[in-house]
Order: sequence, then structure tokens, then C-alpha cells
Amino acid sequence: MAAPMTIAPVDLSAETIVARDVPVEQYLAQYAETFHEWVEGVVIKMSPVSIRHDLLTAYFRHLLDIYFELNPIGCVVGQPFVMRMDTLERVREPDLQIILNDNPGQLTPTAMIGPADLCIEVVSPESVERDYGQKFREYEAAGVREYWIIDPVRQRCDLNRLTDARVYAELEPDDSGHYHTPLLPRLALHVPTLWQDQLPSVSETLRAVQAMMAG
Repeated sequence: MAAPMTIAPVDLSAETIVARDVPVEQYLAQYAETFHEWVEGVVIKMSPVSIRHDLLTAYFRHLLDIYFELNPIGCVVGQPFVMRMDTLERVREPDLQIILNDNPGQLTPTAMIGPADLCIEVVSPESVERDYGQKFREYEAAGVREYWIIDPVRQRCDLNRLTDARVYAELEPDDSGHYHTPLLPRLALHVPTLWQDQLPSVSETLRAVQAMMAG
């Protein structure tokens, strides 16, 4: 494992700690598949998600799976697929990770070793500090190129892109509410859609992505 980088310590007082002093190899073998994360040898249990969280994650998964089917420049993987940030002594399970074909890290059948290109976290009431604070700092330090924080309770969408100075800068959607990222050419994320009571169906999402790619 590479030498650890310096990063602000994580306050674990509000977390559900399952075990301490656990080597990363033991965590990966024993805990990773059952929705746990690993911080400097401490195994943390993730709380169950809400229906809205699950629906939003599923919408993003369908959107991105369809996009990569039509434009095969990468893939999307979801929790409990882990992202190892060995230099930070962290192993996290982002709700979704986008890994492009030219990512210099190592994509294995069970883990992304190194930073994904884009991580998406859907905020739950219990994950506010983790998603806005801990993971923001960790993903920034690790070099995750974009970090999207989707907060259905506050109807807030923080879209962060890593600058040349290796710090996150928040980006705003365009006047029509669409967000475009150079990581995913032609994809347009319509932010107001995320707050609809009824999210688009898979067939509606397919037609929308086909229109984007044809445009």
C-alpha cells in the first residue's frame, strides 16, 4: 500500500462502528459486500436507504447504463462496489462510480483501486456530514475528477469538478436546468427532473438519451 496522505481526521462519533484495527484485506473479504466502509482500520456500517434514495439511484443507474451502451467510453458501478483510496487509508462505497476507459487506476471484478472519474452520492438524513464533509474532502484529495451530491430532502444538487489546483469548484446548470460535463460528451443532466414526484421510466430515459446522442 502506498504511504498515507495527510487529510483531516474523520469524526466517527455518529457512525455505527462494527470493528476496529481491521486490515484492509480482511475488510474486503469479510465486510465489503454487506454495505460497510473502511476508514483507517475502522469498519463502519452503512444505514438502510429510503425509497426516494433508492429511486434516484436507480434513475441515475439507468441513465448512465444507457449512455454507456450508446457511447462505450466507460462504465458505471454501484454500491457495494468499493473504491480503494489507499493513499488516504480509506475504502468507500459510493452510491455510483463512473469509471472511464482511460482511467489510470485498476478496475478489478470487485473494486476500483484508485479514484473513479466521477462519484455520485445520494444524501440520506444520516449521511449528511459524511457526503457533504468527509467524502467531499476524501474524493477531492484522492483525485476524483467530479463529485455529484444529490440531496432529495433539500432538493439540492452540488456538482463539483476538480480544478487544475486539485480543489473542487461547484458548477451551475445552464439556464434550462441542464448540467453538461466534459467527462460524458452529449449527456445532459436535467436537474429539475430529479425533484419530480415521478421519475422518468426506463423507456423514457432511453428515448431521452437517444435524443441527446443524436443531437
